[in-house]
This record gives sequence, C-alpha cells and structure tokens, in this order.
Amino acid sequence: MALRLYDSLAAGLRDFEPLVPGAAGLYVCGPTVQSSPHIGHLRSALVYDLWRRWLTYRGYRVTFVRNVTDIDDKILVNAQASATGGVPAESWWALAYRYELEFTAAYTQLGVLAPTYEPRATASVQQMQQLIAQLIDRGHAYPAPDGSGDVYFDTRSWPAYGALTRQSPDDMVTAADADPRGKRDSRDFALWKGHKPEEPESAAWASPWGPGRPGWHIECSAMSARYLGDEFDIHGGGLDLRFPHHENELAQSTAAGRGFARYWVHNGLVNVDGQKMSKSLGNSVFAADLLQLARPVVVRYYLAAAHYRSVLDYHDGALTEAEAAFDRIEGFLDRASRRLDGTQITSGQVGTVPAAFADALDDDLGVPEALAVLHETVRAGNAALDGDDLATAADRRAEARAMTQVLGIDPADPVWRRGQDEPARRALQALVERLLTDRQEARGSRDFAQADRIRTELAEAGIVLEDSANGTHWSIDGE
Repeated sequence: MALRLYDSLAAGLRDFEPLVPGAAGLYVCGPTVQSSPHIGHLRSALVYDLWRRWLTYRGYRVTFVRNVTDIDDKILVNAQASATGGVPAESWWALAYRYELEFTAAYTQLGVLAPTYEPRATASVQQMQQLIAQLIDRGHAYPAPDGSGDVYFDTRSWPAYGALTRQSPDDMVTAADADPRGKRDSRDFALWKGHKPEEPESAAWASPWGPGRPGWHIECSAMSARYLGDEFDIHGGGLDLRFPHHENELAQSTAAGRGFARYWVHNGLVNVDGQKMSKSLGNSVFAADLLQLARPVVVRYYLAAAHYRSVLDYHDGALTEAEAAFDRIEGFLDRASRRLDGTQITSGQVGTVPAAFADALDDDLGVPEALAVLHETVRAGNAALDGDDLATAADRRAEARAMTQVLGIDPADPVWRRGQDEPARRALQALVERLLTDRQEARGSRDFAQADRIRTELAEAGIVLEDSANGTHWSIDGE
C-alpha cells in the first residue's frame, strides 16, 4: 500500500508523492508562547512526531520544522498584565521565553523528538518584510493610507482566497487580527502592524512602511520558505488553525508566486468531559498537571491512541485505561526478556513491524488499527510463553519492540527514565537483592518459614516477587 494522508485542501486521501524523491519536508505551526501549554498543545505536537517517525521508518529523510511564535498581540497583552502593585511589567520577550521553556520541557517529557529546525519568529523579520514587499509589488497588498504603518493583504485581489476552507470571501467574518484603520475591506488581514504608542519600543522593527512588527500569518509563510524552500511537502497544525491562519498563509504565499505546501494535514482538537476546552469554561487541562497524573509514556500512549483527525475527549479515568493497556505491552516485553535471557534463542531484540501494522500507518496514520496489531502480537507472545514456545515468543517480542519504537512508546527507551531518582533506585535494588539472597539461602537450607517471612516483608513494602526457572524477579507494586 502506498502511504496516504488526508489532505485538507483536496478534502480527501491522497498518495504521498514528495517534492524530492526519498525526502520529506514537514512544517508545523508551533506554539504561540503566551501562556502555559495544555493538553491540546501536547496532542498536536505528538501527532506530528508520529508522522515524522513513520515517514522516517518508511525511508524518507525528514526535515521537520516547528516554529515558535514569540511576538504576538497576546504576548504583549499578557506581559503588560503581569504588572502588579506598581512593579514594572515583565518584558514581553522574557515572558515568551519563559513559556517557551515550559513547552520544550513538556514535549521532552512526552518523548517528542526535537525538530530539525525550531525558528523563532523574531529571528526571521527580514524574510517577512521581503515577502510583504513582494506582495505589494504584485498588487496583492497595500500600506494603509493613513500613515499608521500598517500593511494589509488585499483579499479581493486573490480569486483563490478561501480555497482551503471552501468559503466565499463574502461569507467570511471580519478579520479581527488588526486595527481596521486604513483597510479597504474588513476581511483584509494584517501583514505588518505599525507601532502604537502604548506598545514597548522593543517590540518594533524598522521597515519601509514605518516601525512595527509582523502580523501572525506572515510569520509562518516566511519561516517555512526560509527553512524548506518556496515549495515543500506537508504543512501541519491543529484544526483550529485552518481559518484564518492557514487560509491566510496559503493566500499570501501563493499570491507571492510560491508553490507552498503540497499537502495540508490537520489534527483534531481536545474536549474535556464532552465540552470544548476553553478559558471561559475554566476546564483547561494543563500539560504540567496532566504529566503528574501518570507516567509520561502512558500519557503519550493515551494521546496517540485515538485517530489523529478525531476529537479526543479527555475524562476522569482516561489515563487509567491507557495505563492498563500500556502495562500489557510492558508486561509482555519484560516477561519475555526474563524468560529468553540466557537461552539459545537467536531472534533479535528488535525486528520489523508486521505488515498489518505498516498498512495501518500507511493509511493516513491509522494508529488505533496499528495498536490493535500491537496488542494482538502481545497476546500471541504471552500465549507462546505460556506454552514454552520460546522461538515464537522471541519473534513476537522482536515485532512488539519494533512497533513500540515506531510509536515512541518503547518501555526500554532511556527517555522514559529521565528524572527518576537513580541513586535511590540503586540503593533500593541493593537492599532488595540482599534480601533475595537471604531468601534463596533459607530455601536452600529448607528454612521455608524464614523464606516466607522475607517474602511477606517485601510484599508489605510494596515489592512483588516472581519466581521462575531463571531466578526471582522483583518489581514495585504498580510499576
């Protein structure tokens, strides 16, 4: 099966045919670092991490670009709002950087791979100004006649405006991204925003139209071209970005004569208990809180388990269900490794993914179907261990490891040990293994009462023992 993905512009599935054979360029709208990340940000980042991993597994050289919007109206507003009791407001750039670090930490905890490039908008202002000048020269943008320094995209000048969301400009709402001063049409959107007296001087750049700063939409058009070229393969982002952000990106880039994105991919949003997550409802689930409720690998499993284009509904108990599912995978891999270690079985630790798993991910990243293949492999592997069919168990282990690595949920990946208290873990291991030695000696001398007492003491401390032909394995109850 050819790799297919749902293209929002075509409104249908399309075979993936890259611009450059064997390569894939992927641009994703990253966060506007105005406040702390929430579950929706995590889901979106994870979706494109999965796309990247699968494209890489399929043999493509992936260039993955995810931007950081570090200059924006809301950043300026939130920085000003931080002033209290006469204390000066936090600088906008300091606030942006502080929240950027929160996003990076959350992504890292979730096992999201670092982008090939992660440009900040403030580092590409020159490229944005060049693009604006091109649009003016082509008759698709105009400076405001009132001398404010604003520059707008002329939506009426571009007949294809509205193609991504299949809207007629007459039916579109007024563009609320800038002051309407100087607009020819209420739907025209800002490319450059002239500096206002109440804004900090540090948030303005010199330009041919006067000091000011870029509009939101022009930022991604300029950065994607800078790092991937005027035409590239995939543009991704949340469904909420289709309009106006992506619609405006598409219009301004193509109006400037650029090929821009060949495929548009959008991930579904997150509801909380059946309701849209919003500040007004007070039901936001922040990343830091979510990652405290379960192991990060379990959170990753949960966020990946639904199809990426579907709405994900978060509710109490959702992570418990995910943990039970992940524990089945982890338990089999752990059990198989203990049983196979020291045997003559030659099957590798990591194999290739089963054809059904590959078919599922080739079909618009069908993770739910791929997870079904993974769980069936785990079931078959456990059955083989029960029947002492070690060769089959080894094959199933190798397949399961391959699948978990593609999905980024391999229990053995060192990423999931970040932040653990390793000195405490080593001390506990030394103490438990000393008691296990004492227990083994007691059993050898047929002092079963002493052996049972040691087992009971460990159980009371939350240590679970599992005796097998290869020795005794211990774990902490709940791990």
